Amino acid sequence: MNGVSVHPSAVVDEGATIGDGSRVWHFVHVCAGARIGRGVSLGQNVFVGNRVEIGDRCKIQNNVSVYDNVTLEEGVFCGPSMVFTNVHNPRALVERKHEYRPTLVRRGATLGANCTVVCGTTIGEFAFVGAGAVVTRDVPAYALMVGVPARQVGWMSEHGEPIPLPLQGSGHHTCPHTGTQYRLSGRQLSREPSP
Repeated sequence: MNGVSVHPSAVVDEGATIGDGSRVWHFVHVCAGARIGRGVSLGQNVFVGNRVEIGDRCKIQNNVSVYDNVTLEEGVFCGPSMVFTNVHNPRALVERKHEYRPTLVRRGATLGANCTVVCGTTIGEFAFVGAGAVVTRDVPAYALMVGVPARQVGWMSEHGEPIPLPLQGSGHHTCPHTGTQYRLSGRQLSREPSP
């Protein structure tokens, strides 16, 4: 693990892979099967399960457990104490490890503090889940989600700023910070190719 910083209180099980430049902070536990990319930050008291993939440059804040069957693509932000699940109908008296449902968080998405992502869902690229929201179904790319259960209330740019377009219809927007252009078509927002 060249260039990896691991705090003395952390436990990284033999067999886990952690990419260059990643930082593992106080009281973290990384299980043997975990695959963690480059430049990742695992905050205090983070748990990473065996069947977990974490892409490059993800930031996982304090007190987050990334359980089996969760995949985070590049540049995902997990806010403090947000929650992933992997069993849809858990019971302490019924073993359901063979029923884990996969959760996929696509590139650049933000999961706000104390939000919950119910297993079996996909969070689209650069989506933004607000603090305390509960995600129970797939989230479109660039969608801004809030509430319990989470509902879409707008769109967010890759820079993390609201995009003033309706939830559906057509339209264009240029990010004032980056010059990135977005196009709304129906219920889908996409980034326009660079000229």
